[in-house]
Amino acid sequence: MNGILKRNWVKGLISLILTFGIIQLLISLDIINVYLQSTLATICINIILAVSLNLITGFTGQFSLGHAGFMSIGAYVCALITLNNRTLPGFILGVFAGAVMAAIVGFLVGLPTLRLRGDYLAIATLGMAEIIRIVFTNLDSITNGPAGLQDIPQFTNWPWLFLYTAGTIIIISNFINSSHGRACISIREDEIASEAMGVNSTRYKVTAFTIGAFFAGIAGALYASTFNFINPKIFGFSRSINILVIVVLGGLGSISGSVIAAIVLEIINTYLQAFANIQMILYSLLLIVIMIFRPQGLMGSKEISLSVFDKLSGIFAAKKGRV
Repeated sequence: MNGILKRNWVKGLISLILTFGIIQLLISLDIINVYLQSTLATICINIILAVSLNLITGFTGQFSLGHAGFMSIGAYVCALITLNNRTLPGFILGVFAGAVMAAIVGFLVGLPTLRLRGDYLAIATLGMAEIIRIVFTNLDSITNGPAGLQDIPQFTNWPWLFLYTAGTIIIISNFINSSHGRACISIREDEIASEAMGVNSTRYKVTAFTIGAFFAGIAGALYASTFNFINPKIFGFSRSINILVIVVLGGLGSISGSVIAAIVLEIINTYLQAFANIQMILYSLLLIVIMIFRPQGLMGSKEISLSVFDKLSGIFAAKKGRV
């Protein structure tokens, strides 16, 4: 068993190193130019948002429409810290502080609201996100009100984006595969039955909600540092819907699906910018077509396996044997 786990870790590490190295090489050769780098940053931020929301909605079964609110907390906290401390340590502190603040708010909001279910929970989380947005809009002396914050120092680059994105996927994957994650999944499948088996459903729902809010705060902090400008409108209702679309399209309960959907949707959105007048119409039609033919999402509840390494090693071993 330990040998299998060790091999899986080695395969995962090789995959991460290859992904990082290939993209870094393409950036160095200017094949991925400045414009494509902004697209790459958006993909990474959306992956963090989708994977963290999938923990809440896909794995724990709690329908949340407030993820943009937690993202905004991370963005504003990080922006305010880096504007006053324009150094790399200031950026690292800003990301961590933004994530922690988002998690604290998530915990405080989750305690009362997660006793609700279904549509009632969705309405409550949506209201929470709107309250957060209105607070940032009216705190003129701190957040500059509707005009937002400008000239935010830019520290994010591909290594930082990769570090936070890979870290999010690894941490949430390990949580889901732990006993805590299985408790969350049991709540999604049948909350009454799970409580009858001794699972404290409120505790695990709040835990998932808090973890999801933490990583949404990281995504917001990266957004602020990447695009140098934020205002409350960026984190409105449509942002929460966009994150939910990625999760549903990828497949509820599939981390691989969230990653693939975030990549596919952003690439589609980038190329559709050539049709500016009808961009959203084409984008919406494409989503409708995909959901008609693949209602369970691109991956359903399945995950991508690293067994491809076993197949490759088998091929190389066979060739070596023939030689």
